[in-house]
Amino acid sequence: MLAQTLSELPDFRGIAMHDVHTAVLMREHGVSRICTRDAGFHRFPFLTVVDPLSES
Repeated sequence: MLAQTLSELPDFRGIAMHDVHTAVLMREHGVSRICTRDAGFHRFPFLTVVDPLSES
């Protein structure tokens, strides 16, 4: 899963390693939705990011 995820991120930088680790774990366990204010998770095409403080 890690190799697949990294191949989908051509602009990957080391600073985002924590987000990659979290996203790969989510993918491995079939989790496709995350509630977070961290906009970095929008870079993962397999995740739906929900801002818990948005008004929608």
